Amino acid sequence: MRVLLIEDDNAIAEPLADGLTRYGFDVNRVRTGTAALAAAPVDMVLLDLGLPDIDGVDVCRQLRERSSAPIIMITARGEETDRVLGLELGADDYLSKPFGIRELIARIRAVARRSGAAAGRPSMESGAVARDAGSEQTLGHLRIDRRTRQVRIRGELVGFAPKEFDLLSLLAEDSGAVYSRQRLLDAVWSPNFFGPTKTLDVHIAALRRKLGDPSWIETLRGVGFRLSLRGDGSEDTT
Repeated sequence: MRVLLIEDDNAIAEPLADGLTRYGFDVNRVRTGTAALAAAPVDMVLLDLGLPDIDGVDVCRQLRERSSAPIIMITARGEETDRVLGLELGADDYLSKPFGIRELIARIRAVARRSGAAAGRPSMESGAVARDAGSEQTLGHLRIDRRTRQVRIRGELVGFAPKEFDLLSLLAEDSGAVYSRQRLLDAVWSPNFFGPTKTLDVHIAALRRKLGDPSWIETLRGVGFRLSLRGDGSEDTT
């Protein structure tokens, strides 16, 4: 697996790159956000938020606009808002410094399993398809194409971040069924996800906003969420 390590601190980057290499990863290390945005396609991105030229959150946003490669944020920042913002912009996971190489490897493998990233498949070029079930699905005026990871609403293409698409795709698999918060976190993130507690709520809010009507996704307090056609007014025509 090809990994892009974006870290300006040599004291952190060098042993990290050595450790990743020992585990069989092909590591390309860069020191700045500018170099990261110019780097060759890879299968996984490890992104330090504290870069000398461009804020890591902005680098995350720009990488996500051009790539579906999984992104793991590496940060010394303790503020939950920074982590939530990074996750909302498309990061797949985060690690707070300090951390051990074994924990990082476990996170990389978990994210790779969820995203479908694998050695020899450059996600930054071709994209990773996380879910295979039912290539195309139509729910009223909502059309989901899982093969191309595209969503159209009333014929108009709407852009969704990777986790937003995965959430919508999962909820649509059994529209009307209630998905518990834990089930959504386990399926879209990981059973071992230790991110901010607001992560799911942030992504649900983004989905509602992009779908154009909050009633598309119902909250059942204390239970979970379900996809509803009330925001569309149409029948399920799967």
